[in-house]
Amino acid sequence: MPLMGSLYIGTSGLQTSQNALNTTAHNLTNVDTPGYVRQQTLLDTRTYITLSRNPAAVSNKQYGLGVNYAAVRQVRDYFLDKTYRKESGRSMFYEVSYEVLDEVESLLGELNGEDFQTSLTNLWTSVQELAKDPSSSVTQGLLVQRASEFLDRATAVYKDLASYQDSLNLKVAEQVTRINKIGKQILEVNDSIRKVEAGGIERANDLRDTRNYLLDELSKLVKMSYSEDAGGNISVQIEGTDFIKGSRCFEIGLDTDPTTGFYTPFWPQNAEYTIMSDGTKKYDIEHAKVFNLNRTISSRADTDIGGLKAALLARGDHRANYSDIENDYDGVSQSIVMNIQAEFDQLIHNVTTKMNEVLASASNPDTGYMCDKDGSPLQLFKKISSDGYEKQADGSWKYMEEDYSQTSTMYTLGNVQVNGNLLQEPAMLNFKLSDKEVDYGTANALKSAFMEESYTLNPNVQKKTNFIAYYSDLVEQVGNTGYVFQSIFENQEATVEATCSAREQVIGVSSDEELSNMIKFQNAYNAASRYINVISEMLEHIINTLAV
Repeated sequence: MPLMGSLYIGTSGLQTSQNALNTTAHNLTNVDTPGYVRQQTLLDTRTYITLSRNPAAVSNKQYGLGVNYAAVRQVRDYFLDKTYRKESGRSMFYEVSYEVLDEVESLLGELNGEDFQTSLTNLWTSVQELAKDPSSSVTQGLLVQRASEFLDRATAVYKDLASYQDSLNLKVAEQVTRINKIGKQILEVNDSIRKVEAGGIERANDLRDTRNYLLDELSKLVKMSYSEDAGGNISVQIEGTDFIKGSRCFEIGLDTDPTTGFYTPFWPQNAEYTIMSDGTKKYDIEHAKVFNLNRTISSRADTDIGGLKAALLARGDHRANYSDIENDYDGVSQSIVMNIQAEFDQLIHNVTTKMNEVLASASNPDTGYMCDKDGSPLQLFKKISSDGYEKQADGSWKYMEEDYSQTSTMYTLGNVQVNGNLLQEPAMLNFKLSDKEVDYGTANALKSAFMEESYTLNPNVQKKTNFIAYYSDLVEQVGNTGYVFQSIFENQEATVEATCSAREQVIGVSSDEELSNMIKFQNAYNAASRYINVISEMLEHIINTLAV
């Protein structure tokens, strides 16, 4: 082998060792960088020069041209990546659900330092005191006062639940904005990777780390799938619909409900629209919604993935009331906030209508007993937007039935108030019959109404309960459901941590391993340097000898 050619072998060793040291140093520098994947140096032999071929010999006479720095590859496990992203999305779903239940439990448990249960208990106590002495103006006034406090605190709790719905609604908008931003960033990284790798020589490993980190974040927000083509471009699907494909990012739109202001994510490319007079588009999103929220939540069906879906489900699509339980409970049962709103409003509806019913049963228009100033049956609780009774042509009073399609006709929070006449004059309750006898029967009927066990939280609950136990059961239901979601979340978090740990063993940078590689490549560099020095000395000796 020519001595001059041997210098190229030493040179290749120096260059390869230097590049390998640079890769090792790059790994050590980014040991704490989020999303960084360790890079591995691949070495290969350069082409061999064949001097002669002898079929009878064990091998041909040939010599090599040194070592080649073949590539720097990322060390990843596709299966672990896919598992981690799926399980982290599921973990986020239950984390959001648990946080919502925890917040709802706080809203039900505390109200300006005093829980709602206190106001309900106080109302019950006032009814008990009234039953002892119905004719007392003190017990009558106490009943009206406690009824007002009960309704005020119930309204405040419901408003807090509605306010929390609005907070979840803002969270939905923020998450959709973030998803769209991630999509644009992935598209930009796709372009950068394609430019770097167009020559087929260099791998854009750091850019791929950035893209994979974005995919990790996206997987927590929504259920997604992805694939990479031969050109290095990543295509992403969200809930089975294209989000990133080719050179386009199909951004998620937000449709705003004109009544509630709630946002609904939808795909503009799949929605029909009409152009308004001002040039804006009005979308029909019925068949273009990102999520089908009517599907049962199940891990088996993979319908429990993504924080955005969890927030949408928890928020619901409207302000719920007791009519949702009687008409379409399935429509609110999967929404944490709407379910509580409906069950809580049902309690208020049952209390108000039952107490009114007891008073109405004792009303006597002929004598004016238990009648309001207009002659109608006396109501402790009245509707704000409509009348409870309508006077007929014959002078009788007709009870106006509630119409679930019109909130104004319903005894529901937001449309119910304590009778203003009673607030001004509690003695209108009277509780003295025409013969001046004290009406213990009606007072005891109010007491019995509170103790009557004929109410259930929802159609799926078989246990009958009374007014006092109803609220306790409601809070207990929230607590139990929260405990279930917490357990699922903790188990899911453990699964994610185990998967993440397994993935880190593959993609994570080990300082000990990299320091070992550094020593190895330093020794290789020193060996190549000494090899060149030896060849250089041999050449110098030959040249000097020949010159003499």
